[in-house]
Amino acid sequence: MGKGCVAATKYFLFLFNLLFFIFGAVIMGFGLWVMLDNQSFIMVLHESSTTLKVAAYILIGIGSLSMLMGFLGCIGAIYEVRCLLGVYFTCLLLILIAQVTAAVLIYFQRDLLRNEISTIVNTILVNYTGHNKTSELAWDYLQSTMKCCGWTGPSNWTENMLIKSSQKNNSQILYPCSCRNVSISGTDVKESGLCQSLYPEWPVFTMGCISSVEDWLLRNYGVVLGVCVGIAVIELLGMILSMCLCKSVQQEDYTKVPKY
Repeated sequence: MGKGCVAATKYFLFLFNLLFFIFGAVIMGFGLWVMLDNQSFIMVLHESSTTLKVAAYILIGIGSLSMLMGFLGCIGAIYEVRCLLGVYFTCLLLILIAQVTAAVLIYFQRDLLRNEISTIVNTILVNYTGHNKTSELAWDYLQSTMKCCGWTGPSNWTENMLIKSSQKNNSQILYPCSCRNVSISGTDVKESGLCQSLYPEWPVFTMGCISSVEDWLLRNYGVVLGVCVGIAVIELLGMILSMCLCKSVQQEDYTKVPKY
């Protein structure tokens, strides 16, 4: 391999590792967002879903490891350290295998994940008290911003313990305040808690939140998938370039390799 090709390979590998570092930062940032976000549907699931917590930790781990590998790859490319390039290639291969395995598991467990989400939401609705719990505030935020009510519809709220108790005692007609449709006459609009209805029919949105949530999940799933595909492409290119550079170091000039 000529010196010009070696130099081109070295700087291309440096560029790809810089991109690899940036994509790793994006993945880690997404994982941190899943862990820390408190104003979206993620927060509704986060308190009860072990799967989501594990997924967030995996994203943070993969992102931080990708950043480390990008940094090491840049160093190995610039100084042409064969040992470091070999370790870099091995780690990239292991990361790629782990990503493919995770993608396959998520694909085949998608129905289980959907059922888990439904169970979590129904539990929140049944036990809802309006006492400013984080998951309840997140669900109120979701209903008010997406203009929906319940998981599949307002009827899901009829299983709420406080609403059922009030209906059983015929004391008052309660409904979730965050479901309030302002185009329908009724009580004052509140952001959370349970409100008293003046009429037997609730002044709420009739559409369930499942459609909006599924669209939200699909949009975010596309972002994650796109980032992962981009990472995989850079990983493959990095593996090819690292092996080419490692081979050229062995054949060309050993004086460039730092002494240990």
